[in-house]
Amino acid sequence: MSTRLVIENATVVTVDPDLGDLDRADVLVTDELITAVGPDLVVTDAERVDGSGMIVLPGFVDTHRHTWQSAIRHSYGDVDPLTYFRDVLGGLGPSYTAEDVRVGTELGAVSALSAGTTTLMDWAHIQNTPDHTEAGIDALTAAGGRAVFGYGWPLTADGRWTDASALGHPQDIRRLRAGRLASDDQLVTLAMAARGPEMATPEVWRDDLLLARELGLRTSVHVGAYAHNARHHAVTQYDAAGLLGDDLTFVHCGHSSDAEIAAIAAAGATVSLGVQCELNSAGIGDIPLDRLLHHGIRPSLSGDTETKCAGDMFTQMRMIFGYYRSWTGGGHSALAEPPALSLRNVLEFATIEGARALGLDHKIGSITPGKQADLILLRATDLNLVPVSDPVAAVVLAAHEGNIESVLVDGRFVKRAGRMSSDQAPLLARVEQSNNRLLAALR
Repeated sequence: MSTRLVIENATVVTVDPDLGDLDRADVLVTDELITAVGPDLVVTDAERVDGSGMIVLPGFVDTHRHTWQSAIRHSYGDVDPLTYFRDVLGGLGPSYTAEDVRVGTELGAVSALSAGTTTLMDWAHIQNTPDHTEAGIDALTAAGGRAVFGYGWPLTADGRWTDASALGHPQDIRRLRAGRLASDDQLVTLAMAARGPEMATPEVWRDDLLLARELGLRTSVHVGAYAHNARHHAVTQYDAAGLLGDDLTFVHCGHSSDAEIAAIAAAGATVSLGVQCELNSAGIGDIPLDRLLHHGIRPSLSGDTETKCAGDMFTQMRMIFGYYRSWTGGGHSALAEPPALSLRNVLEFATIEGARALGLDHKIGSITPGKQADLILLRATDLNLVPVSDPVAAVVLAAHEGNIESVLVDGRFVKRAGRMSSDQAPLLARVEQSNNRLLAALR
């Protein structure tokens, strides 16, 4: 039998241009789907949730999170990025056990849900063994959110996977696509986290992308993060090879040229910005939002790595809005007339644009009848939000995880009355053990 739930008398920010914002409306959920949105819905045989004093939003979508690092969160925020690359990717990463991957990933995924991120692109470049891979997927499944598992590569101390690597993408990805992650209609799905021209030889990065396309997978790749990456002209190489496409998401792009950004736009590819981590990382430089908007690219947002930033979307939204307004208003943009940026644009980056970057905008990213019921309920009566004169402004400028009353994924409560639905105490005990072991190895 179908289950029905109706959220009544809420302020509904649909992020659907045809529906807009509704001051007092109901949202009907039947099983996993949103089936109606509007004022005074006539609904029988449904669980009723009082939405009075609530803002209802689509769940946030994070398009790039190295979730396996969450158990050592905040340990590299005050150091040079080269130290992070040396210690975490070249040092700790090769020593991670499958259990370390499991607890770090589950901690990050559960924390994301608690903060309203209902869909997470887990950028998992920690595929040291098939057991590590299975542990990451197990963790995403246990967390209960919607996730895209970005299958990356093994971490080794000698850099053979990342320094002009002649090693092709691990073929174990075929096993997952044929088995556990064969379907694109389940809560945890598969993508490729690729190395690209900055890390692999031309033959390898081309074959890797063709492998992803053979398997029907989207591909995410870091490009242009630091000045030294610019010499590779990674996007230009994809373009010259005739391989740019709308199944590609480029992460960072701070040192990508204007011609490369124009090529991304022309191909219909997408860009993910890890805003706080980019601002916290000495040497990354300008976040290219002005150039992206100029070329018609509306980016998505990400928590990147919690080793040096917060993972939640409230933080990313506030930081990109404040950074952009300050940067362009101070005359720093190279553009004579940098495009305008509204608070609503920023909310869209965290919702529908994230869904689009993951190829899921037909399923999530807005409160639209027929889409999956991934929803956030915020208490608009909390002291930091009341009075709410503009719900979008309240969310982007002032809301935080503590304002979240409930979170639904696929029509199910994963957080209700301000509390996660599952007991996290056993997980936190395992996290402490992993954290102590990993950080002790650095001392």
